[in-house]
Amino acid sequence: MNLVVDTSVIIAVIANESQKAALITRTQGADLLATRSLPWEIGNAFSAMFKRGRITAPQAKAAIEIYRQIPLTLVDVDLVQAIELASQLDIYAYDAYIIVCAINQKCPLISLDSGLIYAAQAAGVEVLEVAKTDADIS
Repeated sequence: MNLVVDTSVIIAVIANESQKAALITRTQGADLLATRSLPWEIGNAFSAMFKRGRITAPQAKAAIEIYRQIPLTLVDVDLVQAIELASQLDIYAYDAYIIVCAINQKCPLISLDSGLIYAAQAAGVEVLEVAKTDADIS
């Protein structure tokens, strides 16, 4: 089964966040797809973590090495289709890229981003749920 993953999923896994085990379990055996923008989005996420003091450059480098080991297929998306969807759903283009990827690949997506999940469902995309861990509930 193909499964589209977004930046939130990858960051949670490579940064060892509380949802990591549930995400690995949920994606096991799937062929993971992501948009070609993923590496830049990961870089942007790390820069935001730097600003909040959540991560250091050496920690980010170690996480990037883990990211490079994840078997992902990066997929092109149609920019016009994404912009049209972004306009229809009033979402950012990056979210539209992920939704368009899932639509065009005819597969579900998995995300930890509630706004993206809501928009994907509004677009008719199947979204896989991630089990909440005790750490997420507290």
